[in-house]
Amino acid sequence: MPTIKDVAKKAGVTVTTVSRVLNNRGYISEVTRKKVYEAMKELNYQPNELARSLYRKKSYLIGLLIPNVSHPFFAELTGYIEYYAYQEGYKILLCNSGQDSSKEKGYIDMLKRHQVDGIIIGSHTLEAEQYLNVKLPIVAIDRYYSNIPYVASDNYKGGILATKLLIQKGCKKIAHISGPLILNTPANNRYKAFKEVATQENVEYFVVETKLNRFEIEEYKKIVRDLFKEHPDIDGIFASSDLIAASVISVAKELNKKIPQDLKIVGYDDINVANLVVPSLTTVRQPIKEIARKAIELILRQIDGEKVEKENILPITLIERETT
Repeated sequence: MPTIKDVAKKAGVTVTTVSRVLNNRGYISEVTRKKVYEAMKELNYQPNELARSLYRKKSYLIGLLIPNVSHPFFAELTGYIEYYAYQEGYKILLCNSGQDSSKEKGYIDMLKRHQVDGIIIGSHTLEAEQYLNVKLPIVAIDRYYSNIPYVASDNYKGGILATKLLIQKGCKKIAHISGPLILNTPANNRYKAFKEVATQENVEYFVVETKLNRFEIEEYKKIVRDLFKEHPDIDGIFASSDLIAASVISVAKELNKKIPQDLKIVGYDDINVANLVVPSLTTVRQPIKEIARKAIELILRQIDGEKVEKENILPITLIERETT
């Protein structure tokens, strides 16, 4: 296996010069840089990343903890986070917690062993204190963790727009299918907004919570079936995610409810599937790309020793399609 000394000899430069090229430190002429890279290519030399990280005092690795990589929202978010991290010279270590606290803790320990420069959290099974003990730059996505900075869309405004749209379209009995409200997350503001608007407008309403640690279509469908069984005359539903909204569309078809004549539906996220389901889904668009970009910006600023804002709320957009 070739060494840095072999590269230096092949390129006709010193070992120090090769090291400076690898670590991009100090002035190196383009001619010398090209010689070093050509020598590395000819010798098939692979730099020792651990040694380089010790030299630079950075690993150029960022840990990303999400609850379920197969969930469309987190899949899109992960793709954008990886893209923006790569643009800044960083790699992502992806950890799929599966909403399992012991698994999440194991991943946190693993990330510390790999000396990541920071962690982006999209999961929520651990208590804030466990993250505060990590002693690394951290950014949370749509999660409240004590003094940890977080990025979220304007959930409250999204809830306001979604609920008002259903009422403006003539809905008289509406329901909100929320995430588990036991979790202290910014997403709960969708529920708060729904309840406030429905109360102000004197419209009959109901709220149903999904189960903690579950992102399963069949579970969503069961919740929707039970909702219609108990309240068959519901004519408007605001779902806290597009995946739940797609499940509502599926069950509505089973029950021969016409959309939007008998039932109007608004989702939340505007993931790719929202425009593919039939009928196409009216939804509140989260700026997923911008959320990812902001998360990377915040983590890098902390890595560089800067203080960052704790609350980072990004604007949403109501996208009207065929379900309303």
